[in-house]
Amino acid sequence: QLRTDPSAELQDLPREVFAVDPTSICQTPSTEVLYRCRKCRRALFRSSSILSHTEGIEPTAFAHKRITDSAQLCGDGREKCTSYFTEPVQWMEPALLGVMEGQLLCPKCTSKLGSFSWCGEQCSCGRWVTPAFQIHKSRVDEVRSLPVNFQAAKT
Repeated sequence: QLRTDPSAELQDLPREVFAVDPTSICQTPSTEVLYRCRKCRRALFRSSSILSHTEGIEPTAFAHKRITDSAQLCGDGREKCTSYFTEPVQWMEPALLGVMEGQLLCPKCTSKLGSFSWCGEQCSCGRWVTPAFQIHKSRVDEVRSLPVNFQAAKT
C-alpha cells in the first residue's frame, strides 16, 4: 500500500479555511474585540476567530505535561488558559503551507506569537485542541471599542 506524506495535502488550502485578516477590513464591529501584536500593534485576529474549548477536567488530563495541579491553578488567581486557540487567519497561510507544525510569527515584526500544529496541541488547562493555532495571551493586547455617548455632558 502506497502511503503519502500528510503534509503534501497542506500545499494548497481552500480560501474558506482562513478567517479574514483584520487589516484587510476597514472597521471592526463594535461588539468585537481586536487582538494586536504587543510589540508592533499589528492587528492579528478578532474575538470571533477564537475557538472556545472546555477545560481539561480529568485529574490525569495529560498529567505528564502539567506543571501544577488544577487546585493550584484555580487557587492563586492565574488563568488556566494562557493562550488563545484561533481558527487560521489569512496572514498565517505562508507559515502553514506544506508543514504539519511550526511557529506563528507576527507578519509585521516577526515576533513569536505562538505555534500551530495540524495534529493538535495541549492547552495549559489540560485540554487537547486539534488542529491548534495557538497564540500566547502574553504576546497580544486586546483592543475593545468604547461605547460612544452622543449626549453632551451637562454641567
